Amino acid sequence: MVKFYSTAYTYDHPFPTVSLAYFLRYPNPYSRHVASTDTISRHYDPETQRLTTVRLHLKRSRLPPAVVRLLPKSSTQGAGEDGSTQSFILERSVVDVREGWMETESRNLDWRNVLSVIERQTYSRPGATSLSLDGGEGRESEQTNVAITVTLKSRIGEQLRKRRARWGEQATATSVIGGEGRTSEMDGEAASGNEADEAPARGGWFSTWSSGAVRSAIEAISLQRTERSQPKAQKGMGVVLTRLREGGLEAVFEGMRKDREIEI
Repeated sequence: MVKFYSTAYTYDHPFPTVSLAYFLRYPNPYSRHVASTDTISRHYDPETQRLTTVRLHLKRSRLPPAVVRLLPKSSTQGAGEDGSTQSFILERSVVDVREGWMETESRNLDWRNVLSVIERQTYSRPGATSLSLDGGEGRESEQTNVAITVTLKSRIGEQLRKRRARWGEQATATSVIGGEGRTSEMDGEAASGNEADEAPARGGWFSTWSSGAVRSAIEAISLQRTERSQPKAQKGMGVVLTRLREGGLEAVFEGMRKDREIEI
């Protein structure tokens, strides 16, 4: 079963400021797990007045102990002894300057055999204009609406169905997740090509779990982490917006420098 998270809120800043802050949001005091950001491509269409940008973020994280216990060792080979991991995040954004909206999509390129995370964000300028206090003409809203959705899907169940189709209904969740030296075939979306040979599955209570139960548990744990991390991301953007308002780009870059020093 796929898990979904959604939220919506409003920044008390005009759309041009918020869209600029989005591209300047790393690092900030709430996102020191972001190790680097690289721009892969950027294109501006003068006819549509849309800016399309593709960026690659490298983020550090730590697998929750509960998730580590659910997975065979071969699925966590890229993690440190304490569960620490690194993952590349591909981000694509489109900014429409004329209509006043921005849409973004981010997805992980690593660990997708365990969990696929797709985050979509929409930033928009409110359609209505507000009147000035003296009754003059309407002016552009000083607010920006934000809508965010996150889709979480474990691929462990998909691998089970594919292998059952090849091996027959005798394949149990234990033999599939911890196959004896068999190499799974990853589909075209897999970031790493072929998955490493699986080690024997853990014994005890783990062997009694179906892949569906493991998948649901991973998605539920990840949903809880998303619910905790999204408010922090909102606060991080708030820090960048405050820096822009109080000191412009100079304050933002100075804040970035200090945040990097604290991280080091």
